Amino acid sequence: MQKYVAMNLDQQVRALGSVPFSHGSLLPLLHGYKRPNDKIARWLADGQLVQLRRGLYVLGNHWRTMPVSLPLLANALMGPSYVSLEFALSWHGLIPESVQEVSSVTMRRGRLFETPLGRFSYLHVPSAWFAIGVRMEAGQDGLTFLMASPTKAICDKLVLTRRLQAVSGKSMRAFLFEDLRLEPEAVRALDQDVIRQCLATGHKLRHLQALQKCVEAMQ
Repeated sequence: MQKYVAMNLDQQVRALGSVPFSHGSLLPLLHGYKRPNDKIARWLADGQLVQLRRGLYVLGNHWRTMPVSLPLLANALMGPSYVSLEFALSWHGLIPESVQEVSSVTMRRGRLFETPLGRFSYLHVPSAWFAIGVRMEAGQDGLTFLMASPTKAICDKLVLTRRLQAVSGKSMRAFLFEDLRLEPEAVRALDQDVIRQCLATGHKLRHLQALQKCVEAMQ
């Protein structure tokens, strides 16, 4: 009977899949244990569970049958947030290099999480800026997450990079083509409506105006 219960519990935990889940999601599965937190602690020690932050987990390799979605983890670690900046640019195929740190934007205070699955950073933006150009994307596993569009990721980079001097046409082109190493086709494809919405918030107007003029000249 004990073996059957253990097998059943194993199957129930595996059913959580590759998405992050809370401490509260585990407790109903452990209703037969007098000290469920001890069982969770053993799973963590054995690597069957991976703790992302206090009270938030993902299955370890023993149980997980699919790779975890790093953008989905980023959304779950701190919300509301969306993945942006270098990670989004790489995910959209706009910059040539892969990016290890998952960078996100939030309306809350900026934070940094060092987890067994990687480093997740969050930078603050005002609420008026936050929702512009954010869309639901899906990975190869079909799991969905919030991510900046290519245009919003570039606008986020402009606004959140300290001491950025890209306020003239020449300096903006250097930023886009030399610093970020974007292709001309990618710049031509940027959404001017998203740039206009960002301009309407009043943040870093000179940088956004330089971006707008650069895109207009190329289109």
